Amino acid sequence: MKTMITGNYASSYGAKLARAEVIAAYPITPQTSVVEKLAEFVSNGELDCKFIKVESEHSAMSACISAANTGARTFTATSAHGLALMHEMLMWAAGARLPVVMTNVNRAMAPPWSVWADHQDSIAQRDTGWMQFYCENNQEVLDTVIQAYKICEDPKVMLPAMMCLDAFFLSHTYETVDIPTQEKVDEFLPPFELEYKLDVDDPHMFGTICFPHQWFMEWRYKMAEDLEYAKKKIKEVDQEFQEKFGRSYGGLIEEYRTENADVVMVAAGTNVSTAREVVDQMRDEGYNVGLVKMRVFRPFPHEEIQDIAKRIKMIAVTDRTYTYGYGGPFFAEVKGSAYGIDKPPIIKNYLLGVGGRDVRPVTVRAVFMDALRVLEEGKVDKDVEWVELKDGRDTIISTGGDE
Repeated sequence: MKTMITGNYASSYGAKLARAEVIAAYPITPQTSVVEKLAEFVSNGELDCKFIKVESEHSAMSACISAANTGARTFTATSAHGLALMHEMLMWAAGARLPVVMTNVNRAMAPPWSVWADHQDSIAQRDTGWMQFYCENNQEVLDTVIQAYKICEDPKVMLPAMMCLDAFFLSHTYETVDIPTQEKVDEFLPPFELEYKLDVDDPHMFGTICFPHQWFMEWRYKMAEDLEYAKKKIKEVDQEFQEKFGRSYGGLIEEYRTENADVVMVAAGTNVSTAREVVDQMRDEGYNVGLVKMRVFRPFPHEEIQDIAKRIKMIAVTDRTYTYGYGGPFFAEVKGSAYGIDKPPIIKNYLLGVGGRDVRPVTVRAVFMDALRVLEEGKVDKDVEWVELKDGRDTIISTGGDE
């Protein structure tokens, strides 16, 4: 069934079709309508689920952890400060090897107060052990929620995942979404079976203390090893989803018109759609430019990015947040993957769209033109560029109006 729904509702339908059994809910703008829609499904009998209203996001994740430990399929949603409040429990969910699935509506962190799109909230959680998927459109939101359960619940993975969608650009914008039938999703996604779980008739010990000379380091190594396996699983599930539903998102990354490209842009989230249009326009004009969509940031697609770095002369990495280190998070990881290869490409960072500022076609074009200039000169004058700052200091200034 094709219908017009928001990205938030697409997330709700994804959890419903995945037959989430326990949903923990706490409101926060701009996520609230995700759990409101799920509450409606539960209330009218469309979803057989335990809907738990909690007093905070910390409690929401705690409830999901407890439920997942009993073998229930769990779901929650949050944004920005709510995700930050979950921080401790995010680490617990990952360390306990629980396949919790969550939607995070990417929103800027205050102060100054903001409810608009920015990736700082999810990027701040990149080291918790959660997989991170950055969605381009509402269809991808729904499909990725369903895929995530199949990935997370694989016995060789058993780790949580968050779907990241840009506030308002997706969360409150209506797009046509193909909602698959429950029967087809059931064929694709089997029920969750947990081998070791909280059971009064079959007791085990969970989360007990581990001394340094025992198994803590090995436990973390095993998490790292299984996240590496998850990269293979993500690609397999994406391929299986394409065969079942006719849609693919490239697995970890998606390349767009990178053949014979001199410059490629790395982007994530809704900026990708704008960049596609600009790539098409500039290709028609004779510019050899391309695009790499970073769909999965954790686990990081090191091999795929390294392959691109081996065959592309210039990589323009865009970030929708800053890490207060040196450059944005995607920039740092792309540079790391390119380290050590013969004849590495020139790599430059472009910070744009921070705090929800519009990333217009003219903005993307300005980035490409600067990258082409850098390539022609053969060197980077500065590694990190803030794009379209209002006062114009140290930045590319786009021209051409509100395209």
